[in-house]
Amino acid sequence: MAPNVGSTPSENWETQVRKGWLDLVILASLWKEKLYGLDIIRRLEAHSDLLLSEGTIYPILGRLKRDGLIDSEWVESDAGHPRKYYWLTPSGRRRAAAMARYTKTFFARIDSLIEPVLAKEER
Repeated sequence: MAPNVGSTPSENWETQVRKGWLDLVILASLWKEKLYGLDIIRRLEAHSDLLLSEGTIYPILGRLKRDGLIDSEWVESDAGHPRKYYWLTPSGRRRAAAMARYTKTFFARIDSLIEPVLAKEER
């Protein structure tokens, strides 16, 4: 994949790594409660290094819904306009849990590989 125009190779690999985690972090953000799109964006900004735009998150939410991992409904808001709230389906809960277990195992396994790199860098 060619680097993004105007970005350095460093920025490109970081962007690709972040994109790889979007499904998991979106599903995880919905683990405890229903949220609307802007709430999900705010939660990801507050708890990670992921800054998403509405143009990025809504297509992902649409795909997750088509895949049967989330569901949604429009709810009238005190702010004057309805908001579309999203929540995990039972399949979405199973997928989020499986992805979280895989991620924890994956990081534990590569920790021994990256630890010497970080230790050398810290000196």
